[in-house]
Amino acid sequence: MSRFWRPGSEKPTAAIVEDEEGGVLFLPTSTSSSSSSGFGYASLERQRQLLPVYKYRKAILYLVERHATTIVVGETGSGKSTQIPQYLKEAGWAEGGRLIGCTQPRRLAVQSVASRVAEEVGVRLGEEVGYTIRFEDQTNPGMTMIKFLTDGVLIREMMEDPLLTKYSVIMVDEAHERSISTDMLLGLLKKIQRRRPDLRLIISSATIEARSMSTFFNIRRKNSMLESADRLPNPEPAILSVEGKGYTVEIHYVEEPVSDYLQAAVNTVLIIHEKEPPGDILVFLTGQDDIDAAVKMLNEEIQHRGRHYLDLLILPLYSGLPRGDQGVVYVVDSGFSKQKCYNPLSHQYPRHPQGKEQAELGGCDRESALEEFYLKEMQPEGIPEMQRSNLVSCIIQLKALGIDNILGFDWPASPSPEAMIRALEVLYSLGILDEDAKLTVPLGFQVAEIPLDPMISKMILSANNFGCSDEILTIAAFLSVQSVWVSMRGVKKEFDEAKLRFAAAEGDHVTFLNIYKGFHQSGKSSQWCYKNFLNHQALKKVIDIREQLVRIIKRFGIPLTSCDRDMEAVRKAIIAGAFANACHLEEYSQNGMYKTIRTSQEVYIHPSSVLFRL
Repeated sequence: MSRFWRPGSEKPTAAIVEDEEGGVLFLPTSTSSSSSSGFGYASLERQRQLLPVYKYRKAILYLVERHATTIVVGETGSGKSTQIPQYLKEAGWAEGGRLIGCTQPRRLAVQSVASRVAEEVGVRLGEEVGYTIRFEDQTNPGMTMIKFLTDGVLIREMMEDPLLTKYSVIMVDEAHERSISTDMLLGLLKKIQRRRPDLRLIISSATIEARSMSTFFNIRRKNSMLESADRLPNPEPAILSVEGKGYTVEIHYVEEPVSDYLQAAVNTVLIIHEKEPPGDILVFLTGQDDIDAAVKMLNEEIQHRGRHYLDLLILPLYSGLPRGDQGVVYVVDSGFSKQKCYNPLSHQYPRHPQGKEQAELGGCDRESALEEFYLKEMQPEGIPEMQRSNLVSCIIQLKALGIDNILGFDWPASPSPEAMIRALEVLYSLGILDEDAKLTVPLGFQVAEIPLDPMISKMILSANNFGCSDEILTIAAFLSVQSVWVSMRGVKKEFDEAKLRFAAAEGDHVTFLNIYKGFHQSGKSSQWCYKNFLNHQALKKVIDIREQLVRIIKRFGIPLTSCDRDMEAVRKAIIAGAFANACHLEEYSQNGMYKTIRTSQEVYIHPSSVLFRL
């Protein structure tokens, strides 16, 4: 059984060549073939050895020891997300009470990857392997060695520990997604490395532009003599290309452009079902509306085409594919993704890497799309969220971390000055920043401490003035989960009737109060939720979040008060935080058009709102 490479030993036996990106490519020899992990079961251990990243185990540990920053570019399915943290632990990076931190952009990814790693290590989740997401902490201080968390949670940890002193290595996974939190975290980690050159960073991605990321993290030290004396790691980032994935992917393209991508995706599913060997099919579309439409179209086609198609089971998925349900063989990618823009209209940006990533995420063998369009017309990289989003939450977090020169902050992709100025204006209007753009006392610091959007935090703190903090905390908790409603196929009428039972003329916020009251009166019954098309787990999460918010405001010395049925007080508290979103109904409007008060932008009630049907 071969050992992991440990600090101080010889470098890995491998050929070192430069890849096409100008990075470091290790070509492992045949001697690197077995695992040293003594944890887990034999079947899991064998699975680990079959992953492509396993061949690069010693190379990864060598680079992490010798370089302050290591950029790992590996295809989805190579095993980098689950295996690299384990390699680090087994090499001693978690000894002496230190932590190995691994970030993911999404909460669901944090939970699923942490669960898988705990299973492979052979420990209960929350012990040696744990995770932390907003409003949920599954770690054990003094015991946890590998900690998975979202980018945003790690940023919040900096408020208490600015240099992240308890971490020896931080791995930023899925960095190519370039969310606001990811870009903000990368900028802060670069700043921390200047003060803590011993902190090791691993930037991991399937499609990231390695050269630009290497340039960003290339920190030049002023005193090279000090570097050799202290045996500090090389500040120049290393790039490692992990070749291969855990399954074969064959890509097929349509021969001509299609006018209706949704219909084309449906037709492709039917062709695969008719002509290809058995296997699950995963179709990537832009959102719930497209998914519902595709489900309806497929069901209609099944009824029309007859008996051969009756065994085609159509299942909608609105979030990530659960690990236990994976078994996908075919992926149909429409080539479009919805990305939010700050204008704040929705736009669609075709993005070149997406089809490749989605094919690999499904664990598939085949994929359909137009080759010419994918390779030549699509943007090579997505627009970073930092450059197309509201920056209010981002700026208040930087201010809370003591970074006053926001315009001079070192971003991987700089946001526009106009977006920064607009965010500063909103924060000033909310009373969170003073005339010198510093956090106000106590409001500004209290808002920064509440892990919610600043407008919602201001709403909570203002509720004390109107005697309705009890109701506003409930509303804030509802706004912190995705949706409490469960829509089902074929029962639209019953679903609409259920929504109307809770609907309030004042809008969705007051409707949340009616749902909360009904849930408590039912004894938090899952049957009551099912009957009313409500998500039982989401409502339990609402209660948990509300309890945590109650603890926060009590720490601020704010009493919990109720306005009973005075909804005017509730509406005043809501507008105290959300006044920037105020709009008015256009006179003589035939289609329910509103205009925003500040910019006169046309807006409409969303179909999911209870007001849409009132």
